[in-house]
Amino acid sequence: MARRRWALLSILWLTAACGTNESSDTQAGSSSAPAGSALEQAALDAGVVADVEALSPVGLYRKRHEAGRDSLCIVNGKDGTLDFALEAVFGENMECHGRGTLRVSGDKLIMNFARSACLVVASYEGDRVALPGALDVECNALCTRRGSLEGVSFPRVSREENVARSARMNKGGVLCP
Repeated sequence: MARRRWALLSILWLTAACGTNESSDTQAGSSSAPAGSALEQAALDAGVVADVEALSPVGLYRKRHEAGRDSLCIVNGKDGTLDFALEAVFGENMECHGRGTLRVSGDKLIMNFARSACLVVASYEGDRVALPGALDVECNALCTRRGSLEGVSFPRVSREENVARSARMNKGGVLCP
């Protein structure tokens, strides 16, 4: 199966590379799609790459590690909004907690934390949410001691909203009520 996907991607890449000659209309300034978009569309059509713009981010994202468990839940809120809550644990008494509203913009999730001036633009890959490696200093208020949300990633474990709503925090409370 992996060989078949690799072969398909190779063929698609070569096809896209062969089709990069621009017509005189394109060179004269008329707009056209970028050369890579044909390859991207073919990969989407073949199911090799997920179409993150068509995938709802609702669900539970969780990663276990030596220091504990990092969790992110995304659920439908009131009036068509999306709500989220997250918890990241870095060791004994070092953790981050936050909740708020979320907006999808292409392959990005714009996370607006409640009761904080922290605003995060996270990468959304369909099966993973990754926070950037550098955040505004306002986000430090969400963490204890030297904890930080910078670079934390959350792999998806469920697409079901009821699973996200029933997820528990490390200390037992409901993560995303």
